[in-house]
Amino acid sequence: MLTLVATPIGRTDEITLRSLEVLKNADILICESTKEASKLLKVLNIKAKSYKVLDEHSTHDDVNELVKLCKEQAVALVSDCGTPSFCDPGFQLVKACRKANIKIQSSLGASSLMGLISLSSEKINQFHFRGFIPAENIAREAEWQNLKKNKNPIILMDTPYRLKKMIEECCLHLEDRKILLTLNLSQDNEMILEGSPLKIKQQLNYDKAEFMILVYAKN
Repeated sequence: MLTLVATPIGRTDEITLRSLEVLKNADILICESTKEASKLLKVLNIKAKSYKVLDEHSTHDDVNELVKLCKEQAVALVSDCGTPSFCDPGFQLVKACRKANIKIQSSLGASSLMGLISLSSEKINQFHFRGFIPAENIAREAEWQNLKKNKNPIILMDTPYRLKKMIEECCLHLEDRKILLTLNLSQDNEMILEGSPLKIKQQLNYDKAEFMILVYAKN
């Protein structure tokens, strides 16, 4: 299993209790720099069992070796500071682990937005945050027509009871785009689905849930 762990940007006491537990129990810690990671863990009074590096110089073979470890052990991924896989090489490991059907979860504090982006298997340099689209039918349809023209990654939200409606609308308006759907992030019944809107619809077994959607860039 792979767990993405956000680390403090400044004050080390801003790390979450859950992240501390994940770092303590991880068999392997994957980081951008062992120097930075070990410095943080020393302050937190945690001793890593094993370090592995994933940085801008890592090759495809390096990533594949890390995937093998994620299959067999509890692995934590951190960046030098902040949220892993957002504007750093971590997305490559997320992509490879998802392809290998390895469970991926996040320990990112109280930020659903960063949680969503960090779980992306694609490199995200910029995105359009649309949030909640109008509930009224005519305005909602007009907004969908605008969103279809936007080729950048788009982040969508809506109320839990509109989950199925939103996915059906994605099937209708974004059938040629790949999406990432997160459900009940950081809860016991957390679920992460990625693929075409139709594929997501076929896998979805919730009628109602807290959710966010990342629509990947149009090629």
